[in-house]
Amino acid sequence: MRDTRKSAQKYLGKLDPHSKGIVRKIIGSLLFASVAAALPEYAGLSEAGRWCLFILLLAGGLWVTEAIPAFAVSLLVIGLEIMVLGRPGGVLAETKSDWTMFVEPWSSPVIWLFFGGFVLASAAAKSGLDRQVCAMVIRRCQSKPSLVLLGVMGVTFVFSMFVSNTATTAMMMAVVTPVIIALPKDQKFARALLLGVPVAANLGGMGTVIGSPPNAIAVGILQDKDPVSFLQWMAIGLPPALVLAGVGFVYLLVRYPAGNTKLDLSSALSPSIGEEPAPRWQQTVVFVVFMVTVGLWMSGPLHGVPTPVVSFVPITAFTVTGVLGAFDMRKLPWDVLLLMTGGLSLGVGVSETGLADWLLQQLPVDAVSPFVLAGAFAFGCMALSNFMSNTAATNIIVPVAAAIGTGFDLKIIAPIALAASTAMCLPVSTPPNAIAYSSGRLEAKDFVAVGIIMGILGAALATGWCALVLD
Repeated sequence: MRDTRKSAQKYLGKLDPHSKGIVRKIIGSLLFASVAAALPEYAGLSEAGRWCLFILLLAGGLWVTEAIPAFAVSLLVIGLEIMVLGRPGGVLAETKSDWTMFVEPWSSPVIWLFFGGFVLASAAAKSGLDRQVCAMVIRRCQSKPSLVLLGVMGVTFVFSMFVSNTATTAMMMAVVTPVIIALPKDQKFARALLLGVPVAANLGGMGTVIGSPPNAIAVGILQDKDPVSFLQWMAIGLPPALVLAGVGFVYLLVRYPAGNTKLDLSSALSPSIGEEPAPRWQQTVVFVVFMVTVGLWMSGPLHGVPTPVVSFVPITAFTVTGVLGAFDMRKLPWDVLLLMTGGLSLGVGVSETGLADWLLQQLPVDAVSPFVLAGAFAFGCMALSNFMSNTAATNIIVPVAAAIGTGFDLKIIAPIALAASTAMCLPVSTPPNAIAYSSGRLEAKDFVAVGIIMGILGAALATGWCALVLD
């Protein structure tokens, strides 16, 4: 192709409207980042700091507009940091190996911790253990609507603490869909069941470090300054999550009353057509390893084994025994790990280039209490997460908050991560919302009402609880 404007327009003309929109978003993000980083008013900011500001703003623009996949933005961040800042001769590099600081987050303990969680979830799904536990709990609920809703939300909440929210929602939707199909289309309680699954899945992720990527990003960016154990995060995230889940349960019961409806649970508890049960030995291995892993995670102060090290129990046990094979490992959500790595690498750049110190000098942090600062960041992240990936939103906000919140880091950063999980105002806000919406029985307005309650109350509760327990 000839390097002319006419040739470029010729090829751009072949793009469909969606592709043209993507190009506009990319160009807009580039222009925004370039102009903002090149402004002359940034006194005291080094050349490396300006380049890092450009990378931060470019990544933020691409994450917000979703011009390219979120994990691709993370890879772009790492690539730009290496090529511009860390390579030999780069604006930040002092030695030939300085570029490695930007790829070290890929081997960060928190990445291995999350990887262990993915392996654990994959084994539970492959063995069918997750569905069996779900069926066992729901079977005890009989056919009373309130108990069924409580059981569905409870199982979803607990599984989401250790298993991907998306995978948990998909599993639970497979369980509740037969129950919902048996109900009349005008039965309001069907909406309660459908909404209860994503609400519980989103909130359950707050409870553990591996429950949601924003939690891992928060812990990862603080691992050198203020390490957070698995049990410590549970003390931070689980109480507000339980309160919010309780509020959500009551709201759904009141908003979508069941009346005298009796639910038929027989089809929900029977095996799916064509589904072959996993070998008994496989389920036994998964159950034992699951219990041992969770037990070690929760008893860290007693035995002193670091939480990421415990993750190697399921990683090695399931691969050595053959519970998970090469195909299963390829199906793991590697894009999520790459997305998290990009956020951690961005945090390294903000810190190492002096951008963090410069931001701290520019903002009147001393005049604002940590509580107000944490609340502002938490509400901002919650609002942003309603329109984009909560992981990407956390990647944008946490590095800045970590720079500004020096001296009270966890008080500032923990509420941000927790608030990100409370964003559920739209069908597209989270994958669990999208899965529930795809059932065809929900409208966008159903998510708005419960989403506003969860978002506003969640951000406020997370901020207040963290200020109380981390004082």
